[in-house]
Amino acid sequence: MPTASGHTTAIRATRAVGTDVYNLDGQRIGKVEDIVLDKTDNAIMFAVVGFGGFLGMGEKFHPVPWATLDYDQDQDGYVVPFTKEELEAAPADTISELTKDDGLYARQEAYSYYKVDPYWN
Repeated sequence: MPTASGHTTAIRATRAVGTDVYNLDGQRIGKVEDIVLDKTDNAIMFAVVGFGGFLGMGEKFHPVPWATLDYDQDQDGYVVPFTKEELEAAPADTISELTKDDGLYARQEAYSYYKVDPYWN
């Protein structure tokens, strides 16, 4: 079943992980490093988008609400409605810290920062 933009509503996580992420200006700002699932709500808590490092050093990992990622076939990647500067100022940590305590703190911070309506209410 297609979404409003014509894409399917289901995707394998292995296909999403590693996909480049772009801003609205078409600049590559990072890639999907992981996807954190909410097992109790059968939902995706957030995508972990990594950027800013070189050869794995200094990279920051940002929890980004999954609903903000829109796949663009022309770019072969996800587009988010945020600038690189907004992402740089966004909540970020190591992947292990983002998923600590079931990822609830990171989820709350991400949805609040990006002003996305929470799916869990």
